[in-house]
Amino acid sequence: MTLDEAQKTVDNWIKEYGVRYFSELTNMAVLTEEVGELARVMSRKYGDQSFKEGENQDPADEMADVLWVLLCMANQTGVNLTEAFKKNIEKKTSRDKERHKNNPKL
Repeated sequence: MTLDEAQKTVDNWIKEYGVRYFSELTNMAVLTEEVGELARVMSRKYGDQSFKEGENQDPADEMADVLWVLLCMANQTGVNLTEAFKKNIEKKTSRDKERHKNNPKL
């Protein structure tokens, strides 16, 4: 599935099952919440914390939640994520093409 297809899939789902998009500010708060849930799984799976009994241990599910909300935000603000991502890669490439290769820490 492409980013464009993902945006359309989310939009269709919202129209069929979700009644409407949450407000942009609410979705920003939801995105922050979902990133926190991903951080919790990552800190327990790869860091020093342990999981609580019955706690979600699937980073893929939490990453998909983050992506879902990001797709919602893109749709409701008119952002084409395919184009935005292409431009972002170009920006990173022109800015950082030698930076990481020359980083002695890496």
